[in-house]
Amino acid sequence: MTPERAPIARELLAFYLEAGVDCALSDEPVNWLAEDLAAAEQPAAKPVQFRTANVAPPPQRILAEPAPPPDAAIASAREIAPTAASLQDLRTLLEGFDGCALKATATRLVFADGNPQARIMFVGEAPGRDEDLEGLPFVGRSGKLLDLMMASIGLDRTSAYIANIIPWRPPGNRDPSPQETQICLPFIRRQIELVDPDILVCLGKPSSQAVLDVKDGIMKTRGKWIEYTTGTRKIRAMATFHPAYLLRQPIYKRLTWQDLRAIKRALGAAKPD
Repeated sequence: MTPERAPIARELLAFYLEAGVDCALSDEPVNWLAEDLAAAEQPAAKPVQFRTANVAPPPQRILAEPAPPPDAAIASAREIAPTAASLQDLRTLLEGFDGCALKATATRLVFADGNPQARIMFVGEAPGRDEDLEGLPFVGRSGKLLDLMMASIGLDRTSAYIANIIPWRPPGNRDPSPQETQICLPFIRRQIELVDPDILVCLGKPSSQAVLDVKDGIMKTRGKWIEYTTGTRKIRAMATFHPAYLLRQPIYKRLTWQDLRAIKRALGAAKPD
């Protein structure tokens, strides 16, 4: 019987990448199995003679508490998110919120970027690798394209506010699950209320469906004005293509330009005196 060959380095790297291991967090490797290996090398203990009823059990390794069930996490998020009186309060709540399992695998919280006093707010879906490392939304390739999209209508990060529905990166840049989206949704809704923009732009299908509560895909939703109600006022909202999608399908930049021009006209029409 021919023994199986050992995997080559390229195959190992491909496996790690598919598993979500795509960046190094320290200069030196850490052997997380060292403790287990050291324990395994210890000589076996002699059988215990159970002469009394009070025998202490062997010490157990303390594991991190798992995230609560999705229903409980969603209920908790809906309860605490409205209590944030400011964006800083909301950020503090998210930093202490353990209801979303993505927090345990992400490097850091990705809260927002831009001007909280801006009249326009962009909402994406979830951070990627670059955002996870820097702690800011839209700083990778899609972020550079978003900057160009904003610049085409006279905006930049000093005149816009940018956030995501999910503030923690999903492992391997996978799509967030419906449960993860519902857990984080109360926080982004409160974030929109606190920023209180005149124009809300949802980038991509997941953002538009979750935030604007629409069922259609982005092809049917984009370019149409939708009323978004915060509870205290109505905001004009529009969905358009996500920059990451435009990088894969540049043919749709033409439609995006139409959306951006409509957004620019709306900003001019709603400009305060």
